[in-house]
Amino acid sequence: MMISSHSSLRTFQPRLLSGLIILALWGGSCWGNAEEVQFNTDVMDLKDSSNIDLGQFSRSGYIMPGEYSMAVQINNVNLPEQNIAFYPAENDPQSSEPCLSPTLVQQLGLKSQAQSNLQWWHQGQCLLLGSLEGMEARGDLATSTLYISIPQAYLEYVSADWEPPSRWDNGIPGILLDYNVNAQVQRQERQAGSQSQDLSGNGVLGVNQGSWRLRANWQSQMVHHTGSELPTEKNWDWERFYAYRAIARLKAQLTVGEQLLSSNLFDSFRFTGVSLATDDRMLPPNLRGYAPEVRGIARTNAKVIISQQGRVLYEALVAAGPFRIQDINSAVSGQLDVRVEEQDGSVQSFSLSTANIPYLTRAGTVRYKLIAGRPSDRQRHIIGPIFTSGEFSWGVSNGWSLYGGGVAGEQYNALASGLGRDLMMFGALAFDVTHSRARPDSENKVLSGNSYRLSYSKRFDDYDSEVAFAGYRFSQQNFMSMSEFVDIRNTGVRSQNSKEMYTVSLTKQFLESGVSAYLNYEHRTYWDRSDNNRYSLSVARYFDFGRFKNLSLSINAYRNRNNNTTDDGAFLSLSLPWGDGGTIGYSSAYTRQNNDQRVSYFGQLKGDDSYQLSSGADRDGLRLSGFYNHYGDSALMNASASYAQGRYTSLGMSLQGGATMTMNGGGLHRVGTLGGARLLLDTDGVAGIPIRGNSLANTRSNRFGKAILADVNSYYRDNASIDLNQLPEKAEAISSVVQATLTEGAIGYRRFDVVAGEKVMAVIRLPEGTTPPFGATVVNQQQRTLGMVGDGGSVYLSGVAFGEEMTVNWGGSAHCTVSLPQNLPDDKMADLLLPCRRLAESKQAH
Repeated sequence: MMISSHSSLRTFQPRLLSGLIILALWGGSCWGNAEEVQFNTDVMDLKDSSNIDLGQFSRSGYIMPGEYSMAVQINNVNLPEQNIAFYPAENDPQSSEPCLSPTLVQQLGLKSQAQSNLQWWHQGQCLLLGSLEGMEARGDLATSTLYISIPQAYLEYVSADWEPPSRWDNGIPGILLDYNVNAQVQRQERQAGSQSQDLSGNGVLGVNQGSWRLRANWQSQMVHHTGSELPTEKNWDWERFYAYRAIARLKAQLTVGEQLLSSNLFDSFRFTGVSLATDDRMLPPNLRGYAPEVRGIARTNAKVIISQQGRVLYEALVAAGPFRIQDINSAVSGQLDVRVEEQDGSVQSFSLSTANIPYLTRAGTVRYKLIAGRPSDRQRHIIGPIFTSGEFSWGVSNGWSLYGGGVAGEQYNALASGLGRDLMMFGALAFDVTHSRARPDSENKVLSGNSYRLSYSKRFDDYDSEVAFAGYRFSQQNFMSMSEFVDIRNTGVRSQNSKEMYTVSLTKQFLESGVSAYLNYEHRTYWDRSDNNRYSLSVARYFDFGRFKNLSLSINAYRNRNNNTTDDGAFLSLSLPWGDGGTIGYSSAYTRQNNDQRVSYFGQLKGDDSYQLSSGADRDGLRLSGFYNHYGDSALMNASASYAQGRYTSLGMSLQGGATMTMNGGGLHRVGTLGGARLLLDTDGVAGIPIRGNSLANTRSNRFGKAILADVNSYYRDNASIDLNQLPEKAEAISSVVQATLTEGAIGYRRFDVVAGEKVMAVIRLPEGTTPPFGATVVNQQQRTLGMVGDGGSVYLSGVAFGEEMTVNWGGSAHCTVSLPQNLPDDKMADLLLPCRRLAESKQAH
């Protein structure tokens, strides 16, 4: 059934608009005080000026007593949605006040002195706002948000993206499975068409419960050679079982199970036990250290594997040319092993030390690590005696730090001590000495020796330069690390026996000429074998040439000298922006064995996908290659193909993603750091909602209205937002931004207020033929207001579903229900007539 068409809409719109304007400007046309506002309705152009319900507007900001689900915003910082109770105010029963419970107050980040002055009301369950001068709290039902304003003097230290521990979120219980799988097929023409298939991967299986994270790391590889008598190589390894949790009060992480010793003083080794260590990521950003960085050059489309003590930390396909890997966990320290497997079958291998700034600590604070356990191997066998280890850094005074530590075991002991100094404008310097004493064999011969280390870092702002890390270490021949001690006990062979090590990393910006340069040098000598050296240089410049803008020229070169074998390489590239997001490039790669010239095109596709096509030649003939990168909602996919005339054809593909499941929902998703923190986002059951996080590409909610962002930084304040420019046609975002500060490995949960459905014009009629009063509201079963009744019962409804039942409220209570038909009428331009059944009649009908 319908009534008049466009005429009613034209009549309704100006009357409703004029009414809303008058309500918005009620201060100029009302009498009374702020608690009870009376409206001059005579100025409103209404057919029935007596049938009006403006009770919900009669008191500014008034919220009826009850419990509401609201997001909480503290000084423009968002906290998770939670239930907020509103009670009649003690000094004015006609108004209401929000109840800030003790649980919510703990999340405010108040200083200890401010907490001691707090007062409570409602039987000690609600914070008395007046106990902190200048503090205010206001609820807003339109946005379902509780706004809290607190003077900064009462709050703990905060920065642009860091919050105090009181606001860290341990997330919700859940299960996760992250994976990184690489597959390659190579056909060698020079070996009578022999073919090999290589499938490898690594990942994390995890369970979250409260603040605990249970993790199992796995890695696997299968290699099959067609046309040969070699057996298929298969390997599956549950590489590590462990559990950990953050202890916010101590700014530390407790870990139980299989671990690698991560130390600023002692070499890394594998053990099974327990550790308690200060986590720099829990500190404000200006107090955190550097994360490790790996640079190199891939001669072809290649697979890069970064490992430590046999444990794979990073594995991915990279396109031919220079690569720079910066997303390794910042908690990793010590020596890293890098392996670059080219698609032509060749392999580059080198090791490097992660760059740590000198071990300095802010004055008056202590950083520490406490460990107990037994050395173990990758097969979970105990291979050494019980040991304990501890280290600390104490900020003695402004600029000075004293640090040291020790390892104590049945037949191995080591003691280290050092002093660090912040030289202000001259950088930071640290010096330490480590003494070891070991009995590695049955002869009970004692080996003792010292190792000396000097390290330095400096940022030269006046010259746009930085010495990111510089160090020198000398170890006497009888000095022995714990890992060497374990090796000798079990194999009789000493693995390292290092003598000297020099390492330096330099960066320089030449702003006037647009040139940036990076230099890394590492030199190692040993007591029982030849020296190792690695040089790496990168120079890049951006410039304009005539009508061509933003050209890029870069030169990358390296030299690896290991066991009297020298591996040299250089890569020169020139790129020119072309078209909409495209780039034309020329490159030349040089090695001792070959020289490769290529022309390439890099292009962008819809959805932030990208591809690269190249063709060229080397000493042996034609070379063709392609590389494709796809940011899928369920996984990140890379695909590559290479052809070398008369030599080989190679195809490769990698998938990196995960599955996360909780009681609040879950799904498949891309993943950055395997096993890391992630954010489960709820879009109220609406599918296809585009969400922005830290990733280059948006993620869309799945068919169940869930999306998972797995690129969340632990202990940083992260934002996730709905991309309003790409919303589906029938969806609206009431709230489009959420924030979270998650502990490591947490599964955070946040909800967007999203409405999806039809938009219709309707007229509501009561059984006796009258209409609800002007200002009555139409709400759905989720108590979301879908529209407000105008003159003559006209109402504009948005976000509704056909067949849905809604309630019409006025006078502070629900009076009747309306139901939408299952389909739109044939005349879509006409207003729907919606009979409103009294609540008693509605119950009988059901």
